[in-house]
Amino acid sequence: MNYLSPAKIDSLFSAQKAYFATRATADVGFRKQSLERLKDAVINNKEALYSALAEDLGKPKDVVDLAEIGAVLHEIDFALAHLDEWVAPVSVPSPDIIAPSECYVVQEPYGVTYIIGPFNYPVNLTLTPLIGAIIGGNTCIIKPSETTPETSAVIEKIIAEAFAPEYVSVIQGGRDENSHLLSLPFDFIFFTGSPNVGKVVMQAAAKHLTPVVLELGGKCPLIVLPDADLDQTVNQLMFGKFINSGQTCIAPDYLYVHYSVKDALLERLVERVKSELPEINSTGKLVTERQVQRLVSLLEATQGRVLVGSQADVGKRALSATVVDGVEWNDPLMSEELFGPILPVLEFDSVRTAIDQVNKHHPKPLAVYVFGKDMDVAKGIINQIQSGDAQVNGVMLHAFSPYLPFGGIGASGMGEYHGHFSYLTFTHKKSVRIVP
Repeated sequence: MNYLSPAKIDSLFSAQKAYFATRATADVGFRKQSLERLKDAVINNKEALYSALAEDLGKPKDVVDLAEIGAVLHEIDFALAHLDEWVAPVSVPSPDIIAPSECYVVQEPYGVTYIIGPFNYPVNLTLTPLIGAIIGGNTCIIKPSETTPETSAVIEKIIAEAFAPEYVSVIQGGRDENSHLLSLPFDFIFFTGSPNVGKVVMQAAAKHLTPVVLELGGKCPLIVLPDADLDQTVNQLMFGKFINSGQTCIAPDYLYVHYSVKDALLERLVERVKSELPEINSTGKLVTERQVQRLVSLLEATQGRVLVGSQADVGKRALSATVVDGVEWNDPLMSEELFGPILPVLEFDSVRTAIDQVNKHHPKPLAVYVFGKDMDVAKGIINQIQSGDAQVNGVMLHAFSPYLPFGGIGASGMGEYHGHFSYLTFTHKKSVRIVP
C-alpha cells in the first residue's frame, strides 16, 4: 500500500481548505446528494467488504451486515430523513434588554475535519463519523487503521468512487502519517481508539485549539444481581463478549456476579461456550499476532481458574472463547481493557460493595450493564456508576439506535455521535441577532 508523502498530504489539506471556502458543502441538497453517493458506493462494494473483513478480522457475513454495513446504511437513511429538520434555525426569545430584535441559533460547519478510524469495526466506526462530517457541511480527511489493510483499501475505494479528493479523501498510513496529519491545523478531529493514543491526539489538537471528540474504551462491567434471569444473562454474554473475538469497545469486559448465583450462571455459560464456540477460531480473528501474545501472557499470569478456553494459535491470530473464575481486582486480567475473548469473573456480596468496587477500580467505563428483575435496584446501580452509556438486561445494542447519543466520559472518552447528535457534534452553535 502506497503512503502519501508529507508534501502531498499538505497539498491535499490545502485543497480541502480551498474547497470548503467555496461554501459548496454548506448547501443542504449537496449534503443529501453526498449521503446518497456514499450509500451507493458502500452497497456497490459490499462483496469486497465481506472478503476484506473476513481476512482482516474473521468476521462472518451476518456480523458484517449487522454491525458494519447495516449500521452505516441505517445511519445514512436516518440522516436523509431528518436533515431538513436539523438544519432549520431555532428561534429563541429576545429579552427586553436587546429588543426589538430577532434572535435564533444556527449550526455552522467547522471546516476541514480529520477522522481517525479504528481496527475493530473499521467500516462502521470510520464511515459513521464521516456521515456526521457530511451532514454538518464539512470536508473530511480520513485515516483508516493500518492494522486492517484489506478493509482500509476497500474504504479508500468507496471514498474515491463517491467523492472528489478536495471534499472527502482517504490517507493510508501508520504512526508517521498520523503524526504529520495531527500537526496540521484541522478545524475538528474525531478519534476512535485507545486512551493512550487519545491523549496524543488531544495534545496535538491543543496546539491549534482544535476541538476533538475522543471515542475510547475501558473495562465495562456486567453486573449480575441475585434475581437476574440467568438464561437471559448468558444469552447476552454469548453475544456481547465473544462477537468480533471480544474486540468491541462496549463489550462486557468482566463479569461481576452475586455469589449466590455465580455457580449456576457459570455452569450455563461454560456449557454454551463449549457447545457453540468449540473451535480455537470460533470467535473470529484477533487483529494482530501481538494481541494474541498479549492475551496469552495475561492468561499465564492470572491467579484465576480457567473454566473453558485459553487455547491460542498465534499464527492464525486466534484465541478460543475463555472464561476465568476466581479473579480478584488486582489480577493481571483486571489491569486494563482486555479487548479479546476472555471473560474474567469476580463475585460480590452486596449491591453497595459492587458499586463501590467498580467506582474504585475502573471508574467511568464506556458502558455499564446490570442484570436483574428489580428495576429500582438495577436503575439505582446505573445511577451510581458514572459511565458513557448503560443498559439493564441487555448489552451493546444501544449503540445501534440513532436516537441515543453514543460516547464516553472521563478516560472512556468525550463527546458523542449518532443521528442528530452526529450533526450537533460536527457543527458549531452560532448565535444570531437581527435588529430591524
